[in-house]
Amino acid sequence: MSKSLITERYRAIIRELEIKNKISVVDLATKLNVTPETIRKDLSALEDKKKLRRIHGGAIQYFGLIKEPHFNKKVSISHNQKKSIGEVAASFIMNGETVVLDVGSTTLHIAYSIKNVKNVTIVTNSLAVAEILNNKLENQLFDGKVIVLGGTTNPLQRSISGSITNLLLEHFYFDKAFISCGGINRDGICDFNIDEAAASTIMMKRSKQVYVVADSSKINQRAFFHIGSFSSIDCVITDQEMPLDWSKDALLRGLDWIKAGDMNEN
Repeated sequence: MSKSLITERYRAIIRELEIKNKISVVDLATKLNVTPETIRKDLSALEDKKKLRRIHGGAIQYFGLIKEPHFNKKVSISHNQKKSIGEVAASFIMNGETVVLDVGSTTLHIAYSIKNVKNVTIVTNSLAVAEILNNKLENQLFDGKVIVLGGTTNPLQRSISGSITNLLLEHFYFDKAFISCGGINRDGICDFNIDEAAASTIMMKRSKQVYVVADSSKINQRAFFHIGSFSSIDCVITDQEMPLDWSKDALLRGLDWIKAGDMNEN
């Protein structure tokens, strides 16, 4: 095959990615009239050039590890998967519990999905989550209260973090923590921002149960700051099965790994 045809296909893949934020091998193979194997090779080559990031069944835009995408951009990535994960995670919130939601775009979908629970206290350092929950309270979609943590705002991420946030968190006891992350790998979970990662670490330590919510684009990815290891996590809710090589790890066998799509289909 000529080099010009390959280059043109690369351009078509990048254009499609710019429009959709996430692309699949099957859709690209159909659209470009080539085999899925050809598309997989193309995606691997483009990933080597840092033009995209490979994920299970496709690719997303490449952000690297230094710069975290703008919150509004993150919300649009893997939207349907995050929505499904959020619905499953919200189903674990029971009457009378005190729970904490951190600042990720996936926890936003947990907030959207909370309903029909009573006497629930929800603590968060996400301005976006707080706004959604406040509207749900106003419309009596659930019963309880929302506590927004104080601290320093990050307008681009619509979050609150810093020393004041961490100090406040040390005074809480939570039944459940719902934690998002920039990456999840065999060492545990990690994030881009040191202050937000520190807040999430404290949330985990102050909770009886810890749920990590992460779409499959985060699996086998590594961000700068470590949040916590799998020994401090009870459950991972994602849209992909646990990677085969992970399932052989003795430290991960006791982990509750939920594939959101499977649960929604039942």
